[in-house]
Amino acid sequence: QICNVMRLGMVPYEQAWQLQQTYATEIAGGERPPTLLLLEHPPTYTFGRRGRAENLLWDEAECARRGIAVHWVDRGGDVTYHGPGQLVGYPLLPLAPGGLQAGLPGGSAQPRMPQADYIGYLRKLEEVIILTLARLGVPSGQIEGLTGVWVQPHVLSRCVDCQPEQRQRPSKIAAIGVKVDVRGISRHGFALNVDPDMSYWEGIIGCGLKDYPVTSLAEILHPTPEMEQILGLVTSIFGDVFDCQMIAGSK
Repeated sequence: QICNVMRLGMVPYEQAWQLQQTYATEIAGGERPPTLLLLEHPPTYTFGRRGRAENLLWDEAECARRGIAVHWVDRGGDVTYHGPGQLVGYPLLPLAPGGLQAGLPGGSAQPRMPQADYIGYLRKLEEVIILTLARLGVPSGQIEGLTGVWVQPHVLSRCVDCQPEQRQRPSKIAAIGVKVDVRGISRHGFALNVDPDMSYWEGIIGCGLKDYPVTSLAEILHPTPEMEQILGLVTSIFGDVFDCQMIAGSK
């Protein structure tokens, strides 16, 4: 099947959130093919459905001083950071046929969610990132019980500025948080740290995981790959993993 890929550049978080809602409605109605949005955000903290306010360590004044927007959103997971130098991908895909079903088994009148392989979808998003990093020569993988993509401590041996704890435990290089709406369309997605300002993670307990550090491609690869190269790799590998023909789309 065809999947539109849209490279949007720098987009404020709220604008991208609204765009996802509009496009998801069009995809559910057959007015738009599946779509992958690739973009960057200005500095932003977002909290998912399991977000805990205490995982934001900087107060409102400090966030304002640093120009950080804060949003509570409808994806899974806790708090994460988005900002320049991070590639964000929002796949809007029909994961289940039929949308909202008429009733529950046994004749209940209450509508039920479409049946989608939610966990399988998360694993596929992780696979896209893992294969992208492999093409760049960076070994990475999954950790049982945790969502996202991780690199082991030995991968950071070339990192001059890394903290000691990063050499002792796995570091997260990509965060993933998604939602599947009542029509079976996926929203939100992944965030791959290419070359962001890592100091912004000091203001949160990322994903609610206090003892796990965060890293980026810039800390591992020298020179750091250009964002344009990462965009091309992610687009190609996404098409392979999801068996889609990736076509440049427009608004």
